Amino acid sequence: MDVVLDALHALMAGPWLYLLVFTLATLDGFFPIVPAETAVITAGVFAASGQPDLLPLVAVAAAGAFVGDHISYALGRAAGRGRPPRSRALTWARSAIAERGGLILVIARYIPGGRTAVTLSMGALGYPRSRFTAFDAVAAVTWALYSALIGYFGGTAFEGDPVRGLLLGLAVAMSVTVVVETVRFARRRREVVSRA
Repeated sequence: MDVVLDALHALMAGPWLYLLVFTLATLDGFFPIVPAETAVITAGVFAASGQPDLLPLVAVAAAGAFVGDHISYALGRAAGRGRPPRSRALTWARSAIAERGGLILVIARYIPGGRTAVTLSMGALGYPRSRFTAFDAVAAVTWALYSALIGYFGGTAFEGDPVRGLLLGLAVAMSVTVVVETVRFARRRREVVSRA
């Protein structure tokens, strides 16, 4: 265990950490099994003791998320080019994204796998790139702040024990995800019941 902690401390103090976080956050935008949020939370835990610096961590995580989301949007745009909606579901999706696209994009950033589905869909359905960019900037920055600060506060709470700080940070992040998914499920269920 001490070897792992020593390796983590060396990684957190090294210059490559920021490149690693940027790369993971970028890949996570279109390949959602990459552990970007875990990496940012982990780095946030160690930031509580001084290494890495919190503000550059937030900046590179946000920049990586922003770039990754734009890659996903471009992939969706390329796949959807010239394809008019052929079903009521696609027509509904296009209407929902046109009406509430920015809100959907910001909320989806916090749903595992949701951000990829939404960014691909927004590209495929022709959501305006300028609006996508503006809302995605908000989503990327708030996600990076949220992830880094969860880790930071976990690291502060357990300053002498970064493993417990990491576990606390991950538990909080998972709890938020469970709450969001529970609310989404309850709303969906209520809509189904009201239609019946």
